[in-house]
Amino acid sequence: QVQLVESGGGLVQPGGSLRLSCAASGITSDDYNIGWFRQAPGKEREGVSCITRRDEETKYSDSVKGRFTISRDNAKNTNYLQMSSLQHEDTAVYSCAARTGVDNTITAGLYDIWGQGTQVTVSS
Repeated sequence: QVQLVESGGGLVQPGGSLRLSCAASGITSDDYNIGWFRQAPGKEREGVSCITRRDEETKYSDSVKGRFTISRDNAKNTNYLQMSSLQHEDTAVYSCAARTGVDNTITAGLYDIWGQGTQVTVSS
């Protein structure tokens, strides 16, 4: 069974940090490009970051560039989203996704496999 499971979400104060993890099972992680997405209440899903399967080329949305870092450990079949300098506007459900396509994109509709998401709340 193909599955992506996110963890690491929670409540953090503005300016704080969190690291999200996305563990893959049923697939070989290095056969897929990985993306992270978020959706806040009442808003559309937003692409946050993505990383390619082998050369680990990364891409970030303007809203998180310089604050978030995506990485992957193919040996562990796990990828990560390190989030720093968190702001109220970063509050959302964060989901990871995988795609077999080769383009490094944060367009949600191009991703094939999705996790269930983890809640990140930035509040004082």
